[in-house]
This record gives sequence, structure tokens and C-alpha cells, in this order.
Amino acid sequence: MELRHLGRTGLRVSRLGLGTMTWGQDMDELDAAEQLKTFVEAGGNLVDTADVYADGGAEYLLSRLIEEFVPRADLVIATKAGSVPDADRRFDGSRGHLLSALDASLRRLGTDYVDLWQVHAFDPGTPTDETLHALDLAVSSGRARYVGVSNFCGWQLAKAATWQRAVPGRMPLASTQMEYSLLQRGIEREVLPAAVDSDMGLLAASPLGRGVLTGKYRHGTPAESRGASPYLAAFVQPYLDQRGRRIVDAVATAADGLGATPLQVALAWVRDRPGVVAPIVGARNAAQLAAALSVESLTLPEEICRALDEISAPIHFYPDHDWSAL
Repeated sequence: MELRHLGRTGLRVSRLGLGTMTWGQDMDELDAAEQLKTFVEAGGNLVDTADVYADGGAEYLLSRLIEEFVPRADLVIATKAGSVPDADRRFDGSRGHLLSALDASLRRLGTDYVDLWQVHAFDPGTPTDETLHALDLAVSSGRARYVGVSNFCGWQLAKAATWQRAVPGRMPLASTQMEYSLLQRGIEREVLPAAVDSDMGLLAASPLGRGVLTGKYRHGTPAESRGASPYLAAFVQPYLDQRGRRIVDAVATAADGLGATPLQVALAWVRDRPGVVAPIVGARNAAQLAAALSVESLTLPEEICRALDEISAPIHFYPDHDWSAL
């Protein structure tokens, strides 16, 4: 698998990442092992997790598989901190919480360091400089090699990136992780331009539109799908509208013409967008992951990209970046 630099750093990651949000919750150790083995054998090295996935279970499960299938040094482990199970405070970006969360992640992962440590989301209740100081301390102490953020809007990302570059010794942000797909292109308004301008790489979450872009919902809701799950149906539902159906139909038409699958077409589109370093793919099983990994051999023709761009284009209103409607 092709490797790409993560932003303006020397860290190279596979251009598809393996997501672990369901590990330890909907996926047991055997299935996770099959996925990791399939991913590594395909040349993948970027594995993305978080301290809140299965309440730490995903990190712990990953630790049980390291060395059995791949040496620790051959993996790029990315984890996140900052989300908290508190109805009154969804995110805690305080220095104390973040550093304690990192130490807990390292214990669960069974490693002395993570390759990429990310703030899971912006915390309006904590000064941004305090949150960012935790990132500097993580790197200076050797507990993280690179740092990034996740789910920051445009002004938040630009503010954080500027602060980190303002004074020598602060650690520049290597990446931002955001949802990005043909069904969700909102980051193109402000976040993506801010990331590119600040030399950050984008890790694209939910690149298959929460599974909708695979075409599995075109003629109903499969019983084993997330759309049929009592606690994930609401996650899928927003993309099952009329606009979503038009985009999915266009992806299916393009796939038919290319002799590919809708999954491959949708994933290739995201992977090769300007600023994107790697889409993060979360699969239900190893066979589904292998289908996603097969996109490595596919590059979309320019005319297909233009057609998909047009049918999925978001409207940029004033004063958003490159606004096209007033």
C-alpha cells in the first residue's frame, strides 16, 4: 500500500487507515485479529482508536494483538482523548484530564508511546492554550511522537494551528480528523482550507458515509447493517434522504461503468481529494475490510471525479471560503 506523509512531518502512514470504533463492543478478539492481519498483510500501518471506544476496550484489544501479528514498531498507532461520559460536559480538554487519559491509554495499549495523539474535540470550557500545552508535554515527555486534533471547526483549527506555530518549541499539529465523504463535504468550507494552509494532513472519518455509499440501503435496510441496529440507526438515518439517494445512485452508475463496486468508487474519491492523507475505514469483518483495501488499485478517471463532484457539491454561502451563492 502506498505511504503518505502526515502533514508536514516525516511520519509516513498508509493511505488507508484501520478504524477500531467497534472493537471490544460489537467485535470480539478473533474478528479483530482477522482484521488486523488482513490490514497488515495489505501493507497498512495506520490504526486509529480512542480512549472512549468500548470504554477503553478497543485500546486493550489492540494491545493483545500487537506483536502476535505485527511488531509494535511497524504500526502507527493513533488514539484520542477528551471525550467524557458526562451529560453536562461532553468534552474535557483540560491539561489534567488529557494527560491522565494519555497515561491510561498507554497502559491499555501496553506501549510506552503512541505515534499520533489527538484531542477528540474542542472544549469551549478550557482555554485553548491549556489544551495545546498538554500536547506539547506529551511530546516532550516521549509519550507521543506527533499530535493532532479532531472535530475542530475552521476557526478553532486555525487558532490552534497558529498558536502552536507562534513560538519555537511548541509542537505543530500534524493532522486533523474529520468526517468526510461524498455525503458530507461540509469541511470543504473552512476546515479543509485551514488544514491545508497550516500544513496539516486530513484523516477522513466515515469515508463511506456511515456505510450508505456502499449502496447497501438502496433497496431497504439489511438486517445485519448499522441502519438496523437499535443504537446506530440514528447514526445512519441522516444520509438516507433524497439527496443521499441521488448521490448513491450516481456512485453506483460510476461503479457499473468502471467495473468496480460503489464502495471502491466512494473510497477512491475521498482518498485522492486534496489535503486528504488517509480515510479511516471501520469494517464489520475481515471480508468487508478486504473489499475496502482492494481500492488500492483503483484511480478514478477525471471525468468520473467531476461528475461526482457536481452531484454532491455543497453550497457555499457568504462568507464561507470560495462561496458560490449569496
